Amino acid sequence: MEKTNNNSRRKFLDKGLKLGFVSIIGGIGLSKIISKSNAQTEKNSHEKMELMTTDGTLVQVDSTEVVEVIHSTDHDKKYNVREGYANKKFVMVVDLAKCKNALSCQSACNKHHYITGDNAWIKIYKMQESKDTSPYWMPTTCQHCDQPACVTVCPVDATFKRRDGLVLIDNERCIGCRFCMAACPYSTRVFNWGEPGQSEVTLNMDMIQHGHEASSPEHAGVPSIKGTVDKCDFCPHSIDNGELPHCVTACPNGVFYFGDKYEDTVTNGEETLRLSKLLEDKAGYRMMEGLGTEPSVYYLPPTDRLVDFKDGLKHYTEFQSVEKPE
Repeated sequence: MEKTNNNSRRKFLDKGLKLGFVSIIGGIGLSKIISKSNAQTEKNSHEKMELMTTDGTLVQVDSTEVVEVIHSTDHDKKYNVREGYANKKFVMVVDLAKCKNALSCQSACNKHHYITGDNAWIKIYKMQESKDTSPYWMPTTCQHCDQPACVTVCPVDATFKRRDGLVLIDNERCIGCRFCMAACPYSTRVFNWGEPGQSEVTLNMDMIQHGHEASSPEHAGVPSIKGTVDKCDFCPHSIDNGELPHCVTACPNGVFYFGDKYEDTVTNGEETLRLSKLLEDKAGYRMMEGLGTEPSVYYLPPTDRLVDFKDGLKHYTEFQSVEKPE
């Protein structure tokens, strides 16, 4: 089991900006603020930091004008932590060099979670920094953060975190306020504005076949409900059966790797690799690292691509329809 890394302490402004920034992203669990001494000994430091004000404006300030923040000691209570699997920390790695917008991940996710309409949990975006740079495809899904902003803003504890890292939704408790959607900086949640249209198809859901009660949010895979929020759940019903998430097994190009951070191992079904070495060798990163949400999804840059970029047969915003069993 790998040793837990000591996270560097986050820094925010001490002049009315820090609390506004935290409130914008839903509160990331940074609760105890320690002011620096006004007597700065390092007068030669002119390092600039970019922060956001309460009205959304980005400003640059001198690093000597900041305060240090430490995480609260009541983490489990703050993030509504439930059991899940002991001594596990599930993570996903997405290799952008391999993605060619096959949409098999999205189609499999839709089918096995019985998602209909435009509410796909996996979105694949065409990314291009400028007209002179090379485009690439980027699958996005829930980041299953260690310090999820969505959990801290939920007024009814419908969104919660499992001890193994999965962030899930109890849609029997969800009241549809959508605070979690506003707080999520990754915009990966979807809202059921109308009837999901799943009807009797939900009676055949995998998680029921494997003996879990349909009303159990701990194992997810429950039917969608009108007026509630949905999102990627990392397929806990598959994990219960020693299987990989559906997006991982469906991808024909091996884009997705899934595994246990504590074991330092991830696999895409074809190859099994050391997580730490993979991230080091391929310059792995996480989205919006500076927010302090500590995502469980890592990305590998789209370098040394195995396939040429093509728009493919389907546009990246087109969603697959759900195949209903007979």
